[in-house]
Amino acid sequence: MLTAEMDLPSNKAVITYEATRKAAQEKAGLLTKTYGTNSVQYAIIDHGNIIVSGQSGKNDEQGQMPLTKDTMYGIGSTSKMFTAVAAMQLAEQGKINLDTPVVQYIPEFKMKDERYKQITPRMLLNHSSGLNGSTLTNASLFEDNDTYAHDTLLGQLAGQTLKAAPGAYSVYCNDGFTLAQILVERVSGMDFTSYIHRYITEPLGMVNTKTPLDSLSTAKMAGLYYPAYRGQLPNETSNVIGAGGIYSTAEDLVRFSQIFTGKAEGILSGKSSAAMAQDEYKTPLWPDDEASSFDYGYGLGWDNVNLYPFNEYGMKALTKGGDTILYHSSLVVLPEQDMAAAVITSGGSSTADRLMANEILLQALKEKGTIAERKPEKSYGAPVKADMPESVLQYSGIYGATNTTVNIDITKGGILSITSEQSPGTPAQTFGYSADGTFRSADGNTKLSFVTEENGRTYLWIRQYASLPGLGQMSASVYNAEKLQPQDLPAETREAWIQRDGKKYYLLNEKYTSLVYLMMQPTQLNVSKQLPGYVLDKRITGPNTAVSELQIPGMSGRDLSGYTFFIQDGVEYLKSGGSILVNEAAVKPIYIAKKSTVTIPPSGYARWYTISDKDGGKTVKVSMSSNASFAVYNAKGTCSSFSVIGGKDKVELPAGGSIVFAGDAGTKFKISVQ
Repeated sequence: MLTAEMDLPSNKAVITYEATRKAAQEKAGLLTKTYGTNSVQYAIIDHGNIIVSGQSGKNDEQGQMPLTKDTMYGIGSTSKMFTAVAAMQLAEQGKINLDTPVVQYIPEFKMKDERYKQITPRMLLNHSSGLNGSTLTNASLFEDNDTYAHDTLLGQLAGQTLKAAPGAYSVYCNDGFTLAQILVERVSGMDFTSYIHRYITEPLGMVNTKTPLDSLSTAKMAGLYYPAYRGQLPNETSNVIGAGGIYSTAEDLVRFSQIFTGKAEGILSGKSSAAMAQDEYKTPLWPDDEASSFDYGYGLGWDNVNLYPFNEYGMKALTKGGDTILYHSSLVVLPEQDMAAAVITSGGSSTADRLMANEILLQALKEKGTIAERKPEKSYGAPVKADMPESVLQYSGIYGATNTTVNIDITKGGILSITSEQSPGTPAQTFGYSADGTFRSADGNTKLSFVTEENGRTYLWIRQYASLPGLGQMSASVYNAEKLQPQDLPAETREAWIQRDGKKYYLLNEKYTSLVYLMMQPTQLNVSKQLPGYVLDKRITGPNTAVSELQIPGMSGRDLSGYTFFIQDGVEYLKSGGSILVNEAAVKPIYIAKKSTVTIPPSGYARWYTISDKDGGKTVKVSMSSNASFAVYNAKGTCSSFSVIGGKDKVELPAGGSIVFAGDAGTKFKISVQ
């Protein structure tokens, strides 16, 4: 382990970073014991020297492979920083102009919405392209580097419209970075994996940074687990590499951070790295902040370019986090201090990872004497009682965000309550009217207000300080939801949706190696009772169509998708995003004879069956080829067996549950009762 001794004049005391090392070990232990993390790996770099590095938690189930600094983790969306750097490198070489339309570089990029011709590389990198969000069919697979999600993106986009004018506002968008990956490949003439190795990882000595398309030793990967499943899982591949598919280590990520602290001029100029850290998010559709402590705001690639709490100390701080289904990561960079921290985990969350990175960086800054004392956590203070103007009552109503709606009720006495139709058992959140015109929580950590923007839409604006015990405080200032208006439906349309209300739909077009089979529940379609004419955030537009029209910057309006229903051979199907689902009416009980056969149809769609009480408790053996899988679910919809994970061919069928068979078209499954 290196220290910073070589950077210090001989007449100064040597900084050992012992207190920082101890704090890092404590926080890592907290993540594994309290915050749902299986294992954690962390590192801090200071002026080019890795001063703290460590790991904690459970790796393989047998305990034969201890965690090391070289154990690799998926870094999820932190991969976007590699895509952003690659695009900036090509811009420096004059091969890309950030403000020239993408269609000039990818001529076959087309959409139904003519405004797509205005999308520029800059808009892909700052999330303002107007693309709907995430086209991730077959993106998350177990030990399968199938490039389907990348290869089909242009075709998927060709059938989509934009949710907003390009450049109008920034809302988090994975597809923008997969498209940016394709842009890098087209302009450089190299596949993305080869490009980042030649121009980023090799020059920086990042020997433990790989993609699913590299030769990977699964023994070097961190052990993965899922709460509802007993036992270790195979490795996860996220096959949208430029948006979220890179593997790395904490030490390699802090080496990567030197691009942004001026220590890697040969990789990217200081001018370009500084340009990436500008306030790209400041469009007209963004909350106005009267204080600078809010943990929000995109740069080029970065989630935030003015990170709290470092701005409270007058320091510039940049961050990017990432979450796949099973891996999580956070990189925090202090460019003016020439320091950075990375925290990567199996299980847990990127939010907890970022808070740990913040904490260990602040401890190192204190140990160096850069900051004298830690600043106390912040609050807005409890509500200051005041009479509420009657005009505020107009903000009562139903508000929507991605795949959810909430009911906001404001009383004349100045009490605001929030309830969710999707979580009817959850107690209402209540807030009191305060003298400054906002509604505040009793603990003073949250304040709410309402803004009607120039686009005519009304938003719930939440400003909040939130703490995770032992991991510090974060802050947010976001448009959390948008007010929706009820609508009357024609009788024919209303009747069509009433027929679907409460029905379950089963996913058909995920590959047999998909992680989705481990954790998915059927999609239950519930027409809104409190907001006529809607299902979730989607406005019903006809007997077979509904569309989400949200325009919310940040995260609450990300990943929008509509519903389109169609009938084929008398069966109703649902298309949403890139997914195809089938109505529960077509899912029949499986008939278990002494020997049975299930065949995947020419469409390649998975075959679903329910399990009757008559067949519940039976043990069956399933024989199949290697390009296939099956999964069994209990009556609650929890996966009890998935052949890709356990490799079991004999399973007990749970009464009231279901079973799915997935594979290439024509694949046969032979089932026999044991």
